[in-house]
Amino acid sequence: MEISAKIAALRASMKARNLAAYLIPSSDPHQSEYVAPHWESRKWLSGFTGSAGVLVVTMDHAGLWTDSRYFIQAEQELSNTPIQLHRLGPARGPEYIEWLVKNLPKGSTLGIDGMLCSLNQNRHIAKILHQYGLEFENNHDLIGEIWPDRPPIPDAAIFALPPAFAGLTRSQKFAQIRQAMKTQKADHYLLSALDEIAWTFNLRGRDIAFNPVFIAYAIVAIDKVYLFTDVQKISQNLREKLNTDGVILKDYSSITASLENLPATVNLLIDKNTTSIGLHQKITNAHIIAEGSIVQKLKGKKNETEIKHIRQAMRYDGVALTRLYRWLEEKLTSNTPVTEAALADQLAAFRAEQPGYYGESFPAIVGYQANGAIVHYRPEHGKSATIQPEGLLLLDSGGQYESGTTDITRTTALGLVTDDQRLHYTLVLKGHLGIAMLHYPEGTKGYQIDTLARQDLWKAHLDYGHGTGHGVGFFLNVHEGPQSISSSAGRGSVPLETGMLTSNEPGLYLPDRYGIRIENLVLTTSAGESAFGRFLKFDTVTLFPIDLSLVKKELLTETERAWLNDYHQKVFSELSPLLNPEEKEWMKAKCAPLKI
Repeated sequence: MEISAKIAALRASMKARNLAAYLIPSSDPHQSEYVAPHWESRKWLSGFTGSAGVLVVTMDHAGLWTDSRYFIQAEQELSNTPIQLHRLGPARGPEYIEWLVKNLPKGSTLGIDGMLCSLNQNRHIAKILHQYGLEFENNHDLIGEIWPDRPPIPDAAIFALPPAFAGLTRSQKFAQIRQAMKTQKADHYLLSALDEIAWTFNLRGRDIAFNPVFIAYAIVAIDKVYLFTDVQKISQNLREKLNTDGVILKDYSSITASLENLPATVNLLIDKNTTSIGLHQKITNAHIIAEGSIVQKLKGKKNETEIKHIRQAMRYDGVALTRLYRWLEEKLTSNTPVTEAALADQLAAFRAEQPGYYGESFPAIVGYQANGAIVHYRPEHGKSATIQPEGLLLLDSGGQYESGTTDITRTTALGLVTDDQRLHYTLVLKGHLGIAMLHYPEGTKGYQIDTLARQDLWKAHLDYGHGTGHGVGFFLNVHEGPQSISSSAGRGSVPLETGMLTSNEPGLYLPDRYGIRIENLVLTTSAGESAFGRFLKFDTVTLFPIDLSLVKKELLTETERAWLNDYHQKVFSELSPLLNPEEKEWMKAKCAPLKI
């Protein structure tokens, strides 16, 4: 079906239900950031492939709201369609709701599939709409009616993550969760978020590309644990191990009946941010305690075993990247054409040579020259640019290993560069160092330090539209909470704690010219105590050289230069034992001290 035909079919279904507007988010019933093809409704209906965006369809308008990371991409993908791009402002709030209240007559009804809308989102949207005399109905799965060849729910096998990597057995995790449940006076706890379920049960899957999770729900009770999934995806051996740990397996679809049948004596804790309003409405008897997630907080702080393995994953990743950049240099030197897409494929191949490799943690962003300004650019074979021995290459990529999840961005000079490019690169680097070198008091929140990454850019009247840092899972989703480093007080309001793994990735993007981003992962560690309390700092765990040929050295302070030299000494020390003699010489040159 053409997009125009899909929109027309949706409007026919809307008209039959007297809906003036219909909301299509990017989520699934678990409020995932990345979703399986079965739930890629917004992508199917609009053609926009970005991971973030909301589509709103009325009888005379179809609009897609997305943030600055996707402006250029959305312009390209929505061209020649009846869908208009609406650019979200820096706050990235629900501006589509503001548009609806201005454009819908009083008494109109907005519809949505309640399984794709969290309890918190539903309350927020309904409150605003009611203030303007508009209604909100969350029981309309219209996409299911008009999508004729909809992909099935995934059925990939579920596998175990050994405690040797997880650091805790699933029984120990159950005990931690139950202890937290007691403080909230709950005797049952519903888990909806897929990464939280995978972490809790020490299980992984392949149901969603790049995210080693599986489609499931779970309920942790005081004396029992239920896992709702496709039981055919679990081997007999793994079933027996789960049974030994007190896990009762139930079919994925039976979660509805289980919630409906909970007695009134049950105190059920749910996460208001990940439990869908559709599922919430099935809880008819039990007393509901709607709070934040217990598991998100527990898994956000990596244990010592996880940290040990994360450091090993960084070594593996550094070796793969070393081989990739040497390979690229050889191709460019010999005038052998290399496209952005071919480079992404080659990186995946080098990562696949490393122990315990599972796959990429997200589609590699390989942006040469102007394509680097498209924040979430994904090269495609037959459409991507050919890389030349000049200008800038932005490469943002990550791997999933049994020993951890990686995410790294390097911007590299491939030949002659301009003075502006060197200046802009140095300003971004100074922002990166502002975060990397920081010591801060315990209790500091992400939004309180975000300015340090931007201050030198701001002095030049420059900025970037995305957050500075996100949490990273352990062999799980590359984006996780609860922490973030962001200018938004809402998203960056969680205190940074020891054991949290966070990205540090300031950038700068000049459309039709080039993009710059420098990203490492940092681990929050103790920095010591004083009369003013306990202080924390970041330990940079990513291991790969930062391109110093692009640096305007005179703009760096002595302390910044010393940090870079210490970092490169660490990179060489950690990676050189894993490299062959030629690779070691290459690495030695890339890690040479920066002198004024």
